[in-house]
Amino acid sequence: MNSPSAKKFHGIPLSVLDLAPITEGSNASESFKNSVELAQHVEQWGFNRYWLAEHHNMPGIASSATSVIIGHIAGATKTIRVGAGGIMLPNHATLVIAEQFGTLESLYPGRIDLGLGRAPGSDQATAFALRRTLNRGAEEFPQQLEELQNYFSENPIGRVQAYPGRGLDIPIWLLGSSDFSARLAAQKGLPFSFASHFAPQYTLPALRLYRDNFEPSDALEKPYAMVGVNVIVADTEDRAQWLATSQQQQFLSLIRNTPSQLKPPIDDIEKVWSPFERASVEQTLDSESTIVGSPATVKQKLEEFIDKTKADEVIVNSQIFYQKDRLRSYEILAGMMN
Repeated sequence: MNSPSAKKFHGIPLSVLDLAPITEGSNASESFKNSVELAQHVEQWGFNRYWLAEHHNMPGIASSATSVIIGHIAGATKTIRVGAGGIMLPNHATLVIAEQFGTLESLYPGRIDLGLGRAPGSDQATAFALRRTLNRGAEEFPQQLEELQNYFSENPIGRVQAYPGRGLDIPIWLLGSSDFSARLAAQKGLPFSFASHFAPQYTLPALRLYRDNFEPSDALEKPYAMVGVNVIVADTEDRAQWLATSQQQQFLSLIRNTPSQLKPPIDDIEKVWSPFERASVEQTLDSESTIVGSPATVKQKLEEFIDKTKADEVIVNSQIFYQKDRLRSYEILAGMMN
């Protein structure tokens, strides 16, 4: 479950969720260069895994071809686990995902994770463009999961088999922001990753549901929950709060249905949003699962978050405009690990 060089914070591993942000005035090529630089640094600093997420039709996120960028990151690193957080399975033919991740595992043995979600990773129009039909949706996710597990088994059932893919030990995670995947992960005996970083109000109920109903499997003997959290840490409180306005603007653009590239920090966020918009953003980026501040502040709040969720691992998202500040944020976090 852990990479060879993983260190611990408050007794658990820390990992990285990279949304491959495209900053205002930049492009995908620069985003990928920044991701490689970040991955190489966090590997040296002792983070456990490096995940990328599938999003589509989002001008500020470059990881739409998720398996391609996973291969790029894995090829630029040596020991850190690299994977999907996640692949939105209803968007794809299950065989294609089995072949893609079978290929990745064959190229980088023992380092690839496959996290699966059931949302489209965008809007319905984009989902139709991806699938050419909306007949297959989230309700078929359990069936798709079974198909995928069959493709990876030593003795798959059926005439169609995944090469590469068959017989490979690729950890499958279920991702969730509600109770559906918590129940399914418990039923299937799989590790579970909850998106507390954008669905904080459902975190504790989903984790409780997963743990209370977990059934041991060949993949996992006891429940293993990784929880997502937004962290922006800087050398001073003021700089951290200033850097955090980029993420606030990003969620504001989503509320307004005008997604954009990641904007630079601003001095007065109050001039940008209405009271209703502020309340909506703060409901998503609440103070427990979005931790912003100086090293002392972040250390205390992150410890409280871990104590409250009883997480087995924490995966950190840091939407920071300036690459040097993004690197510094993870460097400070690394300094908190043993």
